[in-house]
Amino acid sequence: MSHAHTPGNGGADHPAAPMVEEITDFEVLEIAVRELAIEHGLFTAEDHRRFTEWAESIGPAAGSRLVAKAWTDPAFKARLLEDAVKACKEIGIDWAEPTGFGTPSDYMNLRVLEDTPTLHHVIVCTLCSCYPRPLLGMSPEWYRTTNYRRRLVRWPRQVLAEFGLILPPEVEVRVEDSNQKCRFMVLPVRPEGTENWTEEQLAEIVTRDCMIGVALPRPGRTADVHPMHKARRPVKGQAHSGEAAHESKK
Repeated sequence: MSHAHTPGNGGADHPAAPMVEEITDFEVLEIAVRELAIEHGLFTAEDHRRFTEWAESIGPAAGSRLVAKAWTDPAFKARLLEDAVKACKEIGIDWAEPTGFGTPSDYMNLRVLEDTPTLHHVIVCTLCSCYPRPLLGMSPEWYRTTNYRRRLVRWPRQVLAEFGLILPPEVEVRVEDSNQKCRFMVLPVRPEGTENWTEEQLAEIVTRDCMIGVALPRPGRTADVHPMHKARRPVKGQAHSGEAAHESKK
């Protein structure tokens, strides 16, 4: 269908499109808090720009190196499990100043959860999206969804199966809930067939999902590709049921 535009009518027949897409209430809140913080001198607009660029540029490579080093160096693994924040400095990650330009992390408690042949960890944040960003970068979109956050603590095996991860019944599944001041990362079991691999080769198979706990590392798997499985017991609505979720957490 063609549209004629008559000069001089100011486009009255064709309302102007909005200059920006509609934003959510959370985005409005973020903008208001950010501008208030800048106004009160907590940080500058330039500080915010640099931090945003840093956060969007990092990925899970640091976490992959951490796991690979733990697999090949028993002494480092012991230090990592005892004091993960301190051990991270050995691979160049300083949680007190992760950006490298003076922006401190808002949390200083990282716990690395070691999987075993009979114990599998998976992490979640039931309240929002707490996540070890200095190691894994920005959290994936699915990690922040209501369906993942609320269902994982209730039916962990079913949710893991939707990611393509089906664990034997003899393997205990332990869900760890991140919070405002504590972050978790999974140290998966080193897969068979990698005994003579270098740290660089091992790091390639340690993907983000492996360190969240919704996948297992294996030779040949170097990217997170999720099979399409229909959710069982999908969550409807946005109301958060914290009481029911916490009853089933480990």
